[in-house]
Amino acid sequence: MGLDVRPVASKRDLMTFIKLPWRLYRNEPNWVPPLISERRQFLDRRKNPWFEHGQAEYFLAWRDGRAVGRITAQVDRIFNEFQDNTWGLFGFFECEDDPEAAAALLSAAETWLRARGRDRMVGPMDFTMNDECGVLIDGHERTPIILTNWTHRYYPRLLEGVGMVKAMDTLMWELRIQGRDRVHPAIWRMADAVETKHGITVRPMRKKDMQGEIDRFLEVYNAAWERNWGFSPLTEAEVRHYAKTLKPLLDEHWAFIAEKDGETVGAALSLPDYNQVLKRMNGRLLPFGWAKFLWHRRRIDRVRVFALGVKREWQHTGVAARFYQLHFDSAEATPQTYGEMGWILESNKSMNRAMEGMGGTVVRRYRLYERLFDEALPDEAAEFEAVPVGAGAPV
Repeated sequence: MGLDVRPVASKRDLMTFIKLPWRLYRNEPNWVPPLISERRQFLDRRKNPWFEHGQAEYFLAWRDGRAVGRITAQVDRIFNEFQDNTWGLFGFFECEDDPEAAAALLSAAETWLRARGRDRMVGPMDFTMNDECGVLIDGHERTPIILTNWTHRYYPRLLEGVGMVKAMDTLMWELRIQGRDRVHPAIWRMADAVETKHGITVRPMRKKDMQGEIDRFLEVYNAAWERNWGFSPLTEAEVRHYAKTLKPLLDEHWAFIAEKDGETVGAALSLPDYNQVLKRMNGRLLPFGWAKFLWHRRRIDRVRVFALGVKREWQHTGVAARFYQLHFDSAEATPQTYGEMGWILESNKSMNRAMEGMGGTVVRRYRLYERLFDEALPDEAAEFEAVPVGAGAPV
């Protein structure tokens, strides 16, 4: 049967793009359906502030009239400027176990990127490493935690079969936030000295001052992660967008700000694992999803340490240790008694050593791939340009 790869060009195509995973993962009990409404907003060029500095094309692979795969190709101006590179990125990769379809999707993404002067293709990133990214390599037996993905076991074979090679692995560490005696004693000594020795106070984030807390978090986030491989700084608009999305999920027991004489020096944000709720909702809040949401959220028993960072000039003071200590305190006051921390780059030796010292265990590994291009192409991507759907090209 013939294979055809073409860009998403209508609202109907966009819904096919969004809902394709429901068919691909219908027999996989560990896959967690996202909220369809959230995915639509995320992919909407008018509503996602990433599009203020990025451009992307969405592709679907069709075989005999049926969608069998999807991919995005994207260029991020802020990422390229910050990292001083000319990488192109791909993301949202989903595909049947069909090497021909996978190859055609990646070829379409490559052509689009090469026509825009990119020198390689790196991913998957949806759309950056601040979002869901990577292909699951180890840990398929576990249900993914909030804001992480679960991908088919055959995806590495599909990607490597068309010349994609490993660029970087990221790790998810599990921490059982019980049994303080399992933690290296030096961590507790450092935590206890944060205020008495360094004059740094650590307090919960305040939902009532969400605007100010967003500014403080952004200040730390962009400073603490700036040297990381693949890092892309968040803009103020993006942080406010994330805050609006995540505010209903925020629990003040699990979010902290560290301050010294009015200066923000560190921030930690952990989120209750609402994947345990989403798994039961099949992507929809209506008509009865809200009732399920409210009922099942009381049973959430783990968190994801989404971000934990300290400005470089304050990293010797033990602020991170104090954050860890407060996580143990919160576990004693909430139903959540364990969690996962990540992504942590496999090359981040200091953070991985800290996780070992906390008694953590690597439970999942994700892989990002790359393929270098021989040379940039002239502008030959016209055939892949999307047809705008109404004013503002909402897809």
